[in-house]
Amino acid sequence: MLDQLEMEARQRGLLLRLQVGRPLGLWSLRLVVARSQSERLQLLGEMKAWAYSGPRGLQLDTMRVLPAAPAGCGDLIWAATMAWAVEATPCRQARLLAIRDDERQHQRLVRYFRCRGFESVREVQAALWDLPLRMVWGGAGALMLGDCDQVRERALTRWRQSAAW
Repeated sequence: MLDQLEMEARQRGLLLRLQVGRPLGLWSLRLVVARSQSERLQLLGEMKAWAYSGPRGLQLDTMRVLPAAPAGCGDLIWAATMAWAVEATPCRQARLLAIRDDERQHQRLVRYFRCRGFESVREVQAALWDLPLRMVWGGAGALMLGDCDQVRERALTRWRQSAAW
C-alpha cells in the first residue's frame, strides 16, 4: 500500500518520504510530502509520530499541511501514515490528543479528527493521573483513538477523489 501511495504521489508531482528510526526499541516516524521546485524541495506537509510494540502503540504527535499544499495533501499524509503503521509495526490503533489551547480551535480539531475516523475516549486535564499523557503531548485536550485501517481507508478515498479536481 505504501509503495502504491508513493507512486500515486509521484504521478501528481509530489514526493512522499518517510524517515523512520528505532530508538530504544520504539519506532519514530517523520513522514513528509514535498514538491520539487527549481532544484529545491518545497515542504507541503508532514506527520510526526512514534510507536511502541503493541496493537494500540501508534502515537500521533504533529500533523501539519501548509496553505500552499495542493488538494488532498493532508489525506495523502494520513493514508501513508496509517499504511506505514499497518505494514511496518504491530499497531492497529492510533492515539492523538486534540490540544485544548483555545476552545474554538479545540472544537475545530476534534471535528477534523472525527472526520478522519477518530473518536474521543476521554479528556486529559490537570489530574495527577493525566500527567504522563500531558508530558507526552505537551498539554490538555481530548484523547482520541482511531482504527488504523479505517483512518487509512477514509483518507485513501479522499486522496483519490482529490485527483479529480
